[in-house]
Amino acid sequence: MTENAIILGIETSCDETSVSIIEDNPDGIPKILSNIISSQVEVHQEFGGVVPELAARSHVEKIDQIAKKAIVESGINLKNVSAIAATYGPGLIVCLSVGLSFAKAMAATLKVPFIGVNHLEGHALSPKLNSKLDYPYLLLLISGGHSQYLSVNNLGEYQRLGTTIDDALGEAFDKTAKMLDLGYPGGPSVEKASKLGDKNFFTLPEPIVNKAGCNLSFAGLKTAILRITKKIETDQEKFDLAASFQKTIEDILTIKTKVAFDEFKKLNSEKSGSFVIAGGVAANKGIRKKLIELSNKYNFNPIFPDLKLCGDNAAMIAMVGLEKFKNKQFDSLDLPASPRLPLDKNAKFLKGAGVVL
Repeated sequence: MTENAIILGIETSCDETSVSIIEDNPDGIPKILSNIISSQVEVHQEFGGVVPELAARSHVEKIDQIAKKAIVESGINLKNVSAIAATYGPGLIVCLSVGLSFAKAMAATLKVPFIGVNHLEGHALSPKLNSKLDYPYLLLLISGGHSQYLSVNNLGEYQRLGTTIDDALGEAFDKTAKMLDLGYPGGPSVEKASKLGDKNFFTLPEPIVNKAGCNLSFAGLKTAILRITKKIETDQEKFDLAASFQKTIEDILTIKTKVAFDEFKKLNSEKSGSFVIAGGVAANKGIRKKLIELSNKYNFNPIFPDLKLCGDNAAMIAMVGLEKFKNKQFDSLDLPASPRLPLDKNAKFLKGAGVVL
């Protein structure tokens, strides 16, 4: 066993097959020895979204190969691995089960602890892979399936301040791209198209922007996009709509983040703090720029994961695994996959028809 803990992480919650190996570091920022990510964009492109059965099949076909590549690239001997960490939720259960089963088999074979990781906690802690970060901090988690403001008080201790009551921001980007025929995945294609358009050409709705605290809503915006796309006749109008959508998202997040700053300060009795923006949508350069400007104005320190760590990846899963390993928080090999797994287990479920804010 080496002096520093070495964690092997596995991520298969949706459409990325990823295996990573990280090593603890006395300076507080772990060293990423390898982080192999195999995307399934080509598999799902023609459908404009992830097809669960195809995603699971791809994971089964690739997981062994990706694991071997990660081990070789890391240069470590498997006997020096301290623990195996894997995502057990939330996500598509047929996909989660692939990585989870593989991880349990590895842990049993190597006779090392197995650690189940909440995928969202992976995003929450992902900036720890490139920066020193102390608790508590404010988190904006924006991804394909989740959009939430949370106070991250400690490892495993989260308090939700706001959430989407309908669609996640990443989903809104994907659906907008599909309606505009811009291709999949939607986030990068919409942002690229927006640079060619007039951001003030269309006036789009900003649902619940002046009420409901820092909760979010994107369904009404998505409906407005659908209505407008039926009248679009030129590529330029398409670009203008993408630009208007991008601007509207930036405006919504600006207003709601101000509220989240206040909520966080009240909760933690602090005048400022660190503000982490994580998840796949955190790679959006326009959103990054707006939130950095806002953070500086309100005395918060904006922190992002490296661009390559914004999307789903196993390094962030290994990061949580390392934190849990240090705290001896291990799991049984019969831990089941959990397709719905919140960070704040005490938060009220706010989604679907009939939600009262």
